[in-house]
Amino acid sequence: MNKKLLLALLLILPMLASAQYRKPKYKKANNFSTKNKVRREYIIGFGAANFLGELGGANQIGTHFVKDFEFSATRPSAQLGIRYKFAKRFAVKGGFYYQLLNGNDNLTKEPYRHNRNLSFRSNILELSVQGELYITKEQQGHRYKIKNAKGIKNYDFQAYLFVGVGGFYYNPQTKYHGNWVNLQPLSTEGEGLPGGAKKYSRVSVCIPYGIGVKYSINKDWSVGLEAGIRKTFTDYIDDVSSVYYDNAKLAAAKGPTAAAVADPSLNRYPAELGGDATGAWQSAAGQQRGDTKYKDAYMFLNVTVAYKVPFKRRTRSKF
Repeated sequence: MNKKLLLALLLILPMLASAQYRKPKYKKANNFSTKNKVRREYIIGFGAANFLGELGGANQIGTHFVKDFEFSATRPSAQLGIRYKFAKRFAVKGGFYYQLLNGNDNLTKEPYRHNRNLSFRSNILELSVQGELYITKEQQGHRYKIKNAKGIKNYDFQAYLFVGVGGFYYNPQTKYHGNWVNLQPLSTEGEGLPGGAKKYSRVSVCIPYGIGVKYSINKDWSVGLEAGIRKTFTDYIDDVSSVYYDNAKLAAAKGPTAAAVADPSLNRYPAELGGDATGAWQSAAGQQRGDTKYKDAYMFLNVTVAYKVPFKRRTRSKF
């Protein structure tokens, strides 16, 4: 064989072998990046919560939902969560939420509700999972901050809708003689007593839904604003739902504290409410105390901060 041809082959063959070896490695890297589009984010948020139920509310006959919003009953809200983004327009978020809810009939000027004079507070501890649908797509620019590189600005604004399912714990309390008293064990509407309603659980289910926006500060951090509403399946977050129980029977069964917090009415037979001195009291046994037609709800507005966990990219072949 010609020595020059043999020398050329000896030089070319290693180059061909190297090219063949590198090609699968390049494909493997690409496959790795395309199969790992999920971005994980850790979320923390703080804001304000409000209760939508029987107690307090607007200065009118009890209405439903946000029409009965009372600003002065606003209390703290907080959240911790983790988000998995599977696609440009879809993510799943799991989270722990805390709200302090509050309601007081002294906050309304509507005569019936003001005269009822009930009040409560409740800590809400919620665990939920939500699906997020992004109205706008995330804009990804140049991965590295290279001067004058096209697409360098990968900071963007996103808006999303969310809905999910969750469970929560609540414990309605009221202040009596300067101390906070748990209301559920006192059966204030005769729950669990003869002729009264069924004892209610302090654990219930909720449907979280709402809207959020977020702005990416850089490729790892973003800030946002999230407004959420919780539809619940209980009417006892405020311990008020149906009718007054016989106060004397309640005192005999549960004690004087139960009777006192069940009916702290300012005036038991106000003439403007159709009562009279013969005993037709607003708070007599069987008279309306709450409204069973609608379940309780609560809402919040939180400012959030989210951190995106960076991809772990493989830089060398596994073998």
